[in-house]
Amino acid sequence: MTSAEILSKLPYGPGFLFVGELLHIDENGIKGTYTFDQTLPFYQSHFRHFPVTPAVILTETMAQIGLVCLGIYLLRESTMGQGTGLAMSSSCIDFIKPVYPGEQVTVISEKVYFRFNKLSCKVRMENAAGETVCKGTISGMLTGSSNE
Repeated sequence: MTSAEILSKLPYGPGFLFVGELLHIDENGIKGTYTFDQTLPFYQSHFRHFPVTPAVILTETMAQIGLVCLGIYLLRESTMGQGTGLAMSSSCIDFIKPVYPGEQVTVISEKVYFRFNKLSCKVRMENAAGETVCKGTISGMLTGSSNE
């Protein structure tokens, strides 16, 4: 499965897509980037005179690249059907440095386990200087297209 195929399967629209490029993917992990455009609407209010990327958006970026993209790759040969997705079920993230408008970040995710329809990953986000911005664990569960 190619990076383009993985990106085409992401369930997010342009206003909530935090995946730019996938640099590497295999059975054990994924590495990808995203650049936080200066015009993203949350920068107008978080904080008004000193904008920084909200922690919840950093977590979402790590989840989209490090959990959902990896999950799509791991499920590439699944017979579970087109309606299968991956939803974040838990996260424990330590925030170390701020991310400012216009910055590009790299997310590195290592699979801890994938069993019983649950994927757990150790994730790390780095800035362009290679400094760790935040790190922790994120887990998610397979979801179906119906309300089962």
